Amino acid sequence: MTDLKIRPAQGQDADALGEVMFDAIHKGVSKYTEAQRAAWQSSPNSGAKWAQRLAQQDVWMAVEAGTALAFLTLRNDGYVDMAFVRGEAQGRGLFRRLYQMLEKSAQDAGHGRLWTHASLMAQPAFLAVGFRVIRHESVARLGETLDRAEMEKALQ
Repeated sequence: MTDLKIRPAQGQDADALGEVMFDAIHKGVSKYTEAQRAAWQSSPNSGAKWAQRLAQQDVWMAVEAGTALAFLTLRNDGYVDMAFVRGEAQGRGLFRRLYQMLEKSAQDAGHGRLWTHASLMAQPAFLAVGFRVIRHESVARLGETLDRAEMEKALQ
């Protein structure tokens, strides 16, 4: 991780972050079937609508040698909307490093609570930084069912 940089994302990073998300879903270790992953996301997010979604949130990203490896996003209501790490970069502590920045920002903004809907793969990472499961649920998407958990963490 010699060249690794953790930084806020900028508008021009949107398409690269779409690629990170797609890679994490399709190339990372997964508890979902190929059909479930295809229903979750069939192609990388890109373009103006995707950039607008990201622009409405605080976004932190990990970059190494000019390649986006991971990102986390925080909405202004304390919701952690997205947390994705490229398959090849999983297990390097990137989630935790990004999360530390996100939590500090949330505390500085006066949030008393963070919450998210975590995939089966993301749940252990959120548990490791102090989140708890509120409830397990399943969502239907394009004829597939995806299990996930609503999780939260109270901030000091």
